[in-house]
Amino acid sequence: MNPKLFWLITVILLGFHSAEAEQVNRVVKIGYLTNDSVSVDIARRKAFRQALHDLGYVEGENTATVYRIAEGQIQKLPELAGELVRLKVDAIFAFTTTAGLAAKNATKNIPIVVGASGDFVAVGLVTSLARPGGNVTGLSTSPGPEIFGKQLELLKQTVPWVPRMAVLSNPVAGQSLEQLKATRIAAQGLAVRLLELEAKEPSELDAAFAAIKKEHAGALTVLPDPMLLAQRARIADLAVKQRLPAIYGIPEHVDAGGLMTYATNRLDIFRRAAMYLDKIIKGAKPTDLPVEQPTKFELIINLKAAKQIGLTIPPNVLARVDRVIK
Repeated sequence: MNPKLFWLITVILLGFHSAEAEQVNRVVKIGYLTNDSVSVDIARRKAFRQALHDLGYVEGENTATVYRIAEGQIQKLPELAGELVRLKVDAIFAFTTTAGLAAKNATKNIPIVVGASGDFVAVGLVTSLARPGGNVTGLSTSPGPEIFGKQLELLKQTVPWVPRMAVLSNPVAGQSLEQLKATRIAAQGLAVRLLELEAKEPSELDAAFAAIKKEHAGALTVLPDPMLLAQRARIADLAVKQRLPAIYGIPEHVDAGGLMTYATNRLDIFRRAAMYLDKIIKGAKPTDLPVEQPTKFELIINLKAAKQIGLTIPPNVLARVDRVIK
């Protein structure tokens, strides 16, 4: 064989094996950004790691996840997102709309998968659900704001004799106006008078529940929000003390003692997000991955909470339950 040709083939083969070895030994660095507290995030993080593991990503071997958790303080998200960018992560998983927006504002190059956002287009995360554009894609928790009307409808079916209901939101939350609008529309259709209450911080919760009592609202719906979620045990306790039936937009409220929730399965979001990250790590671009809409919602009821407030869940509501907490 011609010596020059032999040398050329040798160089090519060595380069191929070197690249192959680098790919095998490469540690993928994934940034994980969330609004929520560590206590809320434990089960989610476990589901996320397990989903990645099922796809062949083993923490400490070929994967390193960098966690940045805002503990309910959304004003910290831009700084935390900036830290992930400076650490040069390969991709970012941002849980919730505000975390996704913080990540998007921090980088135009690092791929971002957003979970638990409602309307991706309306809030400015993507330009189109089918063709997201830019470096962001993700998984929606809601087909639209109508889910909040559905929650009020389920609450009305549970306590059909109640003419006035309260809705509690945090006006700081990015989608609270959209959620409130859907709740108002549902209230009109159900002939329910709505008492709208706000809590921007934990210190305002006592006043909100005092207003519920003063205005004789007989039930409560709590809209999704990181601060309200962080206070889920306290909110559940306040509801029990007032014997107040309540429905929540996030399942963890019910696990903490709340009465009922109707929402997407949030742990499943993490499993699906891992699949998106896997595709991106293997070369897919976020702009080519359509935003995925949820297809299944869960009704969860806490029978212990029902007993504490002296409420019997109607058979027509129980027949629809996906999970019961006893």
